[in-house]
Amino acid sequence: MSDCLFCKIIAGEIPSFKVYEDENFLAILDRFPGTIGTVLVLTKRHAQDIFGLNEAESCGLMPLAQQIAEKIKSTLNPAGLNILQNNGSDAGQEIFHYHMHIIPRYKNDEIRFRKPPTDPPIEDLAEMARRLTL
Repeated sequence: MSDCLFCKIIAGEIPSFKVYEDENFLAILDRFPGTIGTVLVLTKRHAQDIFGLNEAESCGLMPLAQQIAEKIKSTLNPAGLNILQNNGSDAGQEIFHYHMHIIPRYKNDEIRFRKPPTDPPIEDLAEMARRLTL
């Protein structure tokens, strides 16, 4: 897509700091990270979100994420690590090209993803489980 930031990075029109590349994926350092060492894993084929992935992309993502996470862990020695992937603007997606964030976490880094937990009635949970069972 001609107006997609990540498509332009993949095409080499915008510079990036590559940490991995194969026929399906490009992994780059996040240019504006919440923490230093954050890696973005992009599909080379433009897919807006998880719902647009093909089987090869879906099957290849987690093994690649694990390899990158292990490299981050052994190299940067973070206190923890988040793997985050947003789908849709209401879920926080800002660039509408599939990408996964691999975020090293450090003590007192001030990144927060939590909100106060809810306490739905057991009956509501049972109904939701029934509706979502594959």
